[in-house]
Amino acid sequence: MSFTMRKSLLTLASAVALGAGALTIATGAEAAPVAPAAVPVHGVDPTDANLRQPVGDLAFSQVTIADSQTRGFGAATIYYPDDTTHGTYGGVAIVPGYTSPQSAVAWLGPRLASRGFVVITIATNSIYDQPTTRGRELLSALDYLTTSSPAAVRQRLDPKRLAVMGHSMGGGGALYAVSQRTTIKAAVPLAPYNQDKTWPEVRTPTMLIAGSADTVTTVAAHARPFYRSMTGARERALINVQGADHGTFVRENATIGKYATAWLKRFVDEDTRYDRFLCPAPTGPDLAEYTASCPNA
Repeated sequence: MSFTMRKSLLTLASAVALGAGALTIATGAEAAPVAPAAVPVHGVDPTDANLRQPVGDLAFSQVTIADSQTRGFGAATIYYPDDTTHGTYGGVAIVPGYTSPQSAVAWLGPRLASRGFVVITIATNSIYDQPTTRGRELLSALDYLTTSSPAAVRQRLDPKRLAVMGHSMGGGGALYAVSQRTTIKAAVPLAPYNQDKTWPEVRTPTMLIAGSADTVTTVAAHARPFYRSMTGARERALINVQGADHGTFVRENATIGKYATAWLKRFVDEDTRYDRFLCPAPTGPDLAEYTASCPNA
């Protein structure tokens, strides 16, 4: 066989392999698959100090979405990193709690977008929506991000790496959302409320963040029963923030922000640099309790 023919056959084989989604390198009788590309690592190396800062190192923009442009939820704001040269970003949908406006969760937009996420904070169709409805609104927000958001947003978004968050009834909604859509990569319910206390169907890595001074959604009545019931979630954690009440979660908080960010970076971005902030269970004056499954510790 001539060199030219051998070269043509090798080129054809490579093209076929690429079309099938997996390039192989010939090694005699066998072929070794090339590992898929890793999820892009965004942001500086994390430290306790920089995780506690309200804004990270990435420049970001935001766009306001009118209620008339959305389907399944109310008005929204999208925060997204400016950079497009280092791969795509995971997406996070966030919903507020009972009777609360979108502004109650707005502090999380800049915090997360500046650390490498596309974030959509949403208003609910009614301020009286219950947790299940808020969960459906979160799912609608994720669908909007991936299919109907502005081109500049979709250009930056990895539609396969998505997460949900919510405060109070919105946190209960986040539990509902991941119980219905197991492809969601992470959930962070904040001071979560739900009348359903058992969530064995949840498979998504979930961090419940509650407050020791919260008399509205107490740890004993909500976050702790939720955590104990999530036997199907291999990765789960419960944080009880010392001195935090129900209102603490609607404004910038270094402790809440630190752990929420670390959880999302670890399980949406698969960034193992954040493992050390999560397992083994951390301690400190700002934590009344930290319980976690820590499967990879």
